[in-house]
Amino acid sequence: MSTSRRAVLGAALGGAAGAAVGPPAATPAHAAPALAPAASWQQKWAPTASGDGLGAFETVEDDRADSHPAGHPHIYPTANNWRFTMHTVDRDTSTDRQRQEVTGLRTGSSGYLKWTEGQTWRITYSMYIPSSLKATTTFTHIMQMKQPGNGTSPIVVQSLRRVNGAQTIELNLPIAGVLVGRTGLDALHDRWTDVDFQIKVGNGTAGSVRWILKSGSTTVIDRTKTGVDTFLADRVRPKWGIYRSLGDTSGSLQDTYLLLTDLRGYQLV
Repeated sequence: MSTSRRAVLGAALGGAAGAAVGPPAATPAHAAPALAPAASWQQKWAPTASGDGLGAFETVEDDRADSHPAGHPHIYPTANNWRFTMHTVDRDTSTDRQRQEVTGLRTGSSGYLKWTEGQTWRITYSMYIPSSLKATTTFTHIMQMKQPGNGTSPIVVQSLRRVNGAQTIELNLPIAGVLVGRTGLDALHDRWTDVDFQIKVGNGTAGSVRWILKSGSTTVIDRTKTGVDTFLADRVRPKWGIYRSLGDTSGSLQDTYLLLTDLRGYQLV
């Protein structure tokens, strides 16, 4: 594969004090359908915030530019949740954006799962998006899939984006140039939402994804794309947190946070 086809997509896509009122304590159970029978999915990763803490992840990118020491830590476990706090003063190493993210699926003191070409993986979790975490006119990513390494283009992004003034949540495949799906964000604010994301890692037209969001017993969106590009080189690594541009023109940037819980990883075997 030529490197020229894999040029960095740039800031338009992104790479990708918390509110006082907390979320409800309970989180819903995952019940989303799978691409294949349940017996074919082998669980490979099941960390807990209370037990594994930040050791659940391959790397932690907490204010890597050290822009706001008084706000440390920005990423930390709290009860059964992982919390990502973003202040308006926080800056990434590229100062036109903000980043508080974790990467990868760690399985021990030195091991982590590697998603490679031809494999199919599934991630399920619950996320709590407060109303202070708003969609923006530029990029606000809350999940990414990337090839590890500096300067690599995002393969998958789950983003909060304003479309004709309306707040939405969407899933995009930037290297494939495909919008998988989009739905309204307002109804998902200040409550737990279940995410079921499935990916076949494939080059050219060999890849596929499925993206499901559920709110309680209601399926908010369920979209599948096949015959798409989901691979650059080496491997695919998931990221979670808040990664957003400061170029928003809607006045939506404010101190905020994101909560994740019940993270699970499965491989189709």
